[in-house]
Order: sequence, then structure tokens, then C-alpha cells
Amino acid sequence: MYKIAVMGDRDSIYGFAAVGLEPVIANNAEEGSRKLRELVNGDYAVIYITEALASELEREIVHYSERPLPAIILIPGVSGNTGKGLSSVKRSVERAIGSDIIFGEE
Repeated sequence: MYKIAVMGDRDSIYGFAAVGLEPVIANNAEEGSRKLRELVNGDYAVIYITEALASELEREIVHYSERPLPAIILIPGVSGNTGKGLSSVKRSVERAIGSDIIFGEE
């Protein structure tokens, strides 16, 4: 059975354990890159990553986004919402169906 992980700084992700997600603490790009690689090669269908950490791992995330699994989804952390998560979802929808149905822009 596939699992779901959430990765980022401790303060941003610790509460996700209460709802059954596996928290993976990564405090810098080097640690995050190594742990992301482990998760991608594991039995994970979804990996949530805080926007702050994702900005440091952009190259790896783009590389792994070509795979069908896992889905890598950006979420805001305790430092706030940067808008990268929504932009990522918007790009994925545009790629999947050919137009922007989220904002209706052409």
C-alpha cells in the first residue's frame, strides 16, 4: 500500500503525524535532497513539501515531476504562503488539460 509523507522544517510539519502522514524533517537543501530521493524511491504516492524547502529543491522536484508517482505537492509552512504551491497546481492542470481552468485566463 502506498504511503503519504510531508517534508519540511519541524514546526511546519509535525502536526501532520496526527492525521497519519509520515513527517520527514529536513532543515536544509542537502538534507532535503537526500530525503526526497529516499521518499521518491520508496512506497510513497504523495509527498507534500513546504514551499520554503521546495524553493531550495526546485531542480530535483522538476526532475521527479516527470514520473507518474509520487505526486509532489507544495504546501505553505509556518513562514507563510509564497504562492508557489498554487502556481505549481496551476501549471500541472494546464499541462494535463491544455488550458487554465483554475483562473480562467487564456
